[in-house]
Amino acid sequence: MLQRRGGSTMISATGKLSFRSIRVKLISGVLILTVPLIVILIYSNAYAVSVVRNQVAESYSNMMNLYMKSMDSGLEDVDKYINNMAGTGMELFAMDKAETEEDYYKAKIALYRKLNDDIIMYKSINGFFVLSPKWDNFLQVQSSQSAYYDETMNIQQDIQDRLKATPDINGFYSNSWETRRIGNVYYLFHTVKSGGLYFGAWVRASNGIAPLKEIRFGASGGMLLATRDGTAMTDSSLLEGNHLDLVIGASGYKISGDKKKVLVVGEQSDKGNFSLVSLIPDDEILEKLPYFQRLATMIPFITLIFIPLGLFFLRKIILLPLSRLMAAMRRIHTGNLSARVEPSPSSIEFEYVHATFNNMMGQIQGLKNDVYEEQISKQREELQALQLQINPHFFLNSLNIIYSLAKVKDYELILEMSQCLIKHFRFMFKSTMKFVHIQDEIEHTKNYLRIQELRFMDSLSSECSIPPYVLNVLVPPLIIQTFVENTIKHSVTLDEPTRIAISIDIVEQGLEPCIQIVIQDSGRGFPDSVLEAIRQGSRLTNEQGEHLGIWNVQRRLNLLYQDRAQIEFSNATPTGAVVKMWLPLNTAET
Repeated sequence: MLQRRGGSTMISATGKLSFRSIRVKLISGVLILTVPLIVILIYSNAYAVSVVRNQVAESYSNMMNLYMKSMDSGLEDVDKYINNMAGTGMELFAMDKAETEEDYYKAKIALYRKLNDDIIMYKSINGFFVLSPKWDNFLQVQSSQSAYYDETMNIQQDIQDRLKATPDINGFYSNSWETRRIGNVYYLFHTVKSGGLYFGAWVRASNGIAPLKEIRFGASGGMLLATRDGTAMTDSSLLEGNHLDLVIGASGYKISGDKKKVLVVGEQSDKGNFSLVSLIPDDEILEKLPYFQRLATMIPFITLIFIPLGLFFLRKIILLPLSRLMAAMRRIHTGNLSARVEPSPSSIEFEYVHATFNNMMGQIQGLKNDVYEEQISKQREELQALQLQINPHFFLNSLNIIYSLAKVKDYELILEMSQCLIKHFRFMFKSTMKFVHIQDEIEHTKNYLRIQELRFMDSLSSECSIPPYVLNVLVPPLIIQTFVENTIKHSVTLDEPTRIAISIDIVEQGLEPCIQIVIQDSGRGFPDSVLEAIRQGSRLTNEQGEHLGIWNVQRRLNLLYQDRAQIEFSNATPTGAVVKMWLPLNTAET
């Protein structure tokens, strides 16, 4: 058999996929195991769901029709009463024809008494109202289910605004109840014009379905009123988190919902532009599906036949080769790069993967040591290069000081200066070490400070606060002298004295003790641009090499400690720069 390895497919000499291919075996096994069950389940489930939904929808549709007719009947009784009052009601007629204010209020009182007596017979509404534009007066009679004062005033204002906007309103027709939203509450209004008066009734939409609250629609279902365009007028909480289409078509029901499927069954009112809608969760409809239960009983017996055969087939062609590969990878994860996959008969894909894996691990094991050694060597070279970056101005200034002392023949200071320079250079030449004792670093810094004190007579002073128990702790060389040098370069002048303070101690940082080094001066402090660059992690150096020392120390600490060391830059009050460093406690020679 010939194999082509340029792609992921192993092809035989005949140009067909070999039966030893894992894809052929896997697809065959899965199809044998699942296709018969899937076909039976899909067909049975679709048929059962369709039947149950149709039956449930028909049942609820009949119920909705009954309740809607009952609601419409109550509204129709109110329609007849309003129309009769508008056509033959003497109290309303007297109120409309009143010529004097006294006559108007007498007629108003008589009408109020009649409406107050009659409203008891109409349980489906909340109140009657009469508006007289001529007398700019509003009469409202409410049922025992009285509204709050704020609600009454809102309704009155809405009626007045609406009738002023549409003065020719005419409610003498069958579909006469209009839905209105006032605030967050929906209402139904029926208004007729009788002479110069507007007479009508109003009802809260929620009152219309109050008698239906006891009907069970499942744990999350319910019944509500909706406008013709599908806006919920009551119980809008039933729609929270799930977008439902409440517009009912000719069929009278639909399945809707973007997150949870709901059976929406509705019935349009004959008395107004609203519908009565019931929401039944689809999962609760199918909760006790008989056909599905029978099929669910048969599934275990069917799977008992197919699953053992399928599992044995999959175990032999997939699980065992994968187990061998995973066992080798677990040993490699623990650091054993010599782990290999033991060869064994398997699918040609796994044989190829195992061979390639073993070959790759052999190469990785050989390359890892080479790369590791190369990284260590490169890091040492970078550390040495960073430590040897020395400011040439220091040498010129030191020689200039010796020259000036020689001119005035101050031989004692020449000897002291020479001795300081010797100590300085001796330390610099051995500073290629990765770590030095704090005692040596402090002595070198003091020696450097003495050289600068000879340069800036009476303009530079210093103090060091170091407890004896930290003198043998190891730190990277030149990390203190670098910031002292930075202060002298940018802050020390002959105009006013500058003081440098150095303090070192052991503190708790997190769960481990560490060395805290604080370097503070009384100079001008860091410019805002430098502090901003430090916060952004920019490299602090320009063409003149300014602030190279800060970047030098940051880079060395990162190479030596990675993220275990911290360094902080700030300005003191009222003046001066402050540098704080926290380094891991290290007392062993490296």
